[in-house]
Amino acid sequence: MVSREQKGGVLHEKLQILRSVTHSHAGDKMSIIADASSYIKDLQQKIAKLNQETASAQHANVCQPLVSVGVLDKGFLINVFMDKSCPPGLLASILEAFDEIGLTVLEARATCAGSFRLEAVGEEEDEGLIDARAVEQAVVQAIKNCPTN
Repeated sequence: MVSREQKGGVLHEKLQILRSVTHSHAGDKMSIIADASSYIKDLQQKIAKLNQETASAQHANVCQPLVSVGVLDKGFLINVFMDKSCPPGLLASILEAFDEIGLTVLEARATCAGSFRLEAVGEEEDEGLIDARAVEQAVVQAIKNCPTN
């Protein structure tokens, strides 16, 4: 059988381990346990905060499309990337935006498998009226206005 002294020694050893893990300077049993409880609550708050920050960062990365517009001799090279699967209607929304600003799509490649990618070559209907920034803004606005985005 385990003697009372051995149980006390084991308990004392475990309290000392708990005290060192929680960085407690308490000497008595109740204070060590109270410090450990406080330490656990602090860790839970830190975990919750980190989870929120991670979720916010992921949400920001997922919802922010990467849009680049390059100027060609007679038009633009438009690249769109979103790190999430394509919501229904997104491609149509972007193509409608091109039409609204007077940009004719000459060639396009799109994929919606796992992420959304679009590479398009567009030409102005009336030369000189559209700049690259306007094309970029039209694409970003089309993504924001997409019904399921």
